[in-house]
Amino acid sequence: MVKTINALRTEPKKIVMVVANPSIAKTTKFPVGFWVSELTHPYYEFREVGYEVDIASPKGGKVELDAYSDPRHESGYSSHDLISMGFLTTPTLSIMLENTEKLSKVNTQDYDAVVICGGQSPMFTFPGDENLCRILAEFYEAEKITAALCHGVSAFLEVKLSDGTHMIQGKTITGFSNVEEDFVDNLMQQKVMPFRIEDEARKIGANFVSAGLWKEFAIRDGRLITGQQQYSGKATARLIIEALGL
Repeated sequence: MVKTINALRTEPKKIVMVVANPSIAKTTKFPVGFWVSELTHPYYEFREVGYEVDIASPKGGKVELDAYSDPRHESGYSSHDLISMGFLTTPTLSIMLENTEKLSKVNTQDYDAVVICGGQSPMFTFPGDENLCRILAEFYEAEKITAALCHGVSAFLEVKLSDGTHMIQGKTITGFSNVEEDFVDNLMQQKVMPFRIEDEARKIGANFVSAGLWKEFAIRDGRLITGQQQYSGKATARLIIEALGL
């Protein structure tokens, strides 16, 4: 029998977390996927308070990690990430990445919130995804928590509401910032991402804010919740929990 911790409801809150399908970056030509801590850290926070969590992706099926986000990667870049290590080495959890739900089958009425995870693939696969835009607009207009973090915030850029306005127009949000894009581009000695979330969000009329290079940061504006980058998963989840309650 599975026991939940700190839950106050007989019917638990339910979250759908969306990760990108694997792709090839048009800039670097590297295989790209989703950043695993942006799934696992919020997942852990949600499960600790008794929420149910499903994982979906635009195309469904098996999804892949961004290599450097894997704590088992030979580089050791994410070897400190014990939460992700625990998720990936627990068969009942890691199997969820083998057959994610296709996003078109997600019914917004079944969930209290949607969370879009980031990574590198979203920047190449989310633009132009009309179904993703539709789902996000449905959640927002149903007055449900609509959240994203890091490059997952790119999914918000094209979302328009039924009145034709951009979902993030006039809203305060965060996401992977220009100062962080500068750092990565300088490290790789090339332009890594095809566009910048901060620049595009400002063009739409969003108030884009951030906390500085690699700082944990998340912000809530009504039912929109956004996190800055991979170090902000816990902070993002806690704002969602604060909004939804136990």
